[in-house]
Amino acid sequence: MGRKRSPGLVRRPIRKDGSLVEYVYHIDKVVNGQRICESCRTGDLEEAERYLARRMEQLRQVKVYGVRPARTFQEAAIKYLRENLHRRSIADDAGRLRVIMPYIGAIPLDRLHRGVLAEFIRDRQRQGRTAGTINHALKVVRHILNLAATEWMDEHGLTWLPAAPKIKLLADHNKRRPYPLSWDEQDRLFRELPRHLGNMALFAVNTGCRDREICQLRWQWEVVIPELSARVFIIPGELVKNSDDRLVVLNKTAEAVVDSVRGEHAEYVFTYNGHPLYRMLNSAWKAARKRAELPQVRVHDLKHTFGRRLRAAGVSFEDRQDLLGHRSGRITTHYSAPELERLMEASNKVCEMDRRKPGLVVLRRLNVG
Repeated sequence: MGRKRSPGLVRRPIRKDGSLVEYVYHIDKVVNGQRICESCRTGDLEEAERYLARRMEQLRQVKVYGVRPARTFQEAAIKYLRENLHRRSIADDAGRLRVIMPYIGAIPLDRLHRGVLAEFIRDRQRQGRTAGTINHALKVVRHILNLAATEWMDEHGLTWLPAAPKIKLLADHNKRRPYPLSWDEQDRLFRELPRHLGNMALFAVNTGCRDREICQLRWQWEVVIPELSARVFIIPGELVKNSDDRLVVLNKTAEAVVDSVRGEHAEYVFTYNGHPLYRMLNSAWKAARKRAELPQVRVHDLKHTFGRRLRAAGVSFEDRQDLLGHRSGRITTHYSAPELERLMEASNKVCEMDRRKPGLVVLRRLNVG
């Protein structure tokens, strides 16, 4: 008969890809009013007992002397998720943490570094994940460690982590570069699009709006400006990438697109067969770009096209930020009439540009590998 293990130690199986790898001991014990729930990372009982004794002593040091307690990455990840439930991207972060947790969840924050993540990186690479996908997970880990080192404080006024380790990302040699369209390429692509997608694409390339913003655009967000005899849209922050309300200035072309679909639906500006679209990058878009011999063009490239044309037209950096909906230090939905008039003039410059100018095409050709 084997000897009894210490109270608070539980032997649990570790599985990867559904297969049993090993058994390890876990701690589940309340010490000085604080619950310890973490892995000992060993299947040896004596070693697990020594680890438990060390953790109990650490908690005693915290209680008596105010020493920074050892916290696991799992504790930090839970805190991060709870504090950021309001973020639209939190579900994506939770999914990435779910994948990486078996590798680093039980490791104390002060023992985390790039080397500890090596096994996770190797496994994901073997599974065929791209460097960009792996980097998304590493960025979440890095962000949590930075919060633990700079913002999260305990009852003794100490940060959760003395200093955040450097988490270097993988080199991403296959990262796709923006592909701003020339006028000829725009014509070729738009001719192949069905009417509803053609309207949405023309609106995108003249406002710099994202796919989601266009698909969800509602008539109730339209604002009439009598002083300028013009209209704009103000998109609520929950639909905008940076979470700020976004002003959408309509140049002559975008205004004509909006007027062409007015009355087709009571709520949404852009629809197909009476229903709003979930996304523009659908089978019809893919078929159209194939026929136009532009298989590399994404919907987001329309935003890049708008930005490049604004720059080529001499529009200032600050005005380009506002027209593209980029975050800045300004309150981007509070403008005076002269400021709005200047933005409208800037936006209209991309309608009136001389299509014979080769600047955009030459710059873009040099940037494409």
